[in-house]
Amino acid sequence: MAGSEYNHGRRKDLAMRNQRSFSLEFKRQVIEELLSGESGPAQLCRRHNITSSLLYHWKKQYSRGKFNNEPIEEGALRDRVEKLERLVGKLTLENELLKKGLQYSASLSRRNGKSSGFGDASASPSGGGASL
Repeated sequence: MAGSEYNHGRRKDLAMRNQRSFSLEFKRQVIEELLSGESGPAQLCRRHNITSSLLYHWKKQYSRGKFNNEPIEEGALRDRVEKLERLVGKLTLENELLKKGLQYSASLSRRNGKSSGFGDASASPSGGGASL
């Protein structure tokens, strides 16, 4: 058992040593060739010995301007949508927290016999009083 663990660890070390690293310039050139229609995805993958998933990962990064290039409108819009979705989520959580705090405050006031003025019909401007 110990021998197989050793071999497994050794194979992993070799795989890590053989992992290639690509420059931003190279990635940009490959994706620009893909986008120009000069070469198809399969051709590029074969020529550069890369997987299609890596190619499409680079394409996504390129569209967002990650390779020292101007972002493609679609990628920039996708980034903006994600940013706005995060903001909506944050505001929704804050809104829920404020609602619960208001409900808690109102319930404490009712227990103490005091009116908070929130959600009270008699406290509303149209709830009575002198009319003009």
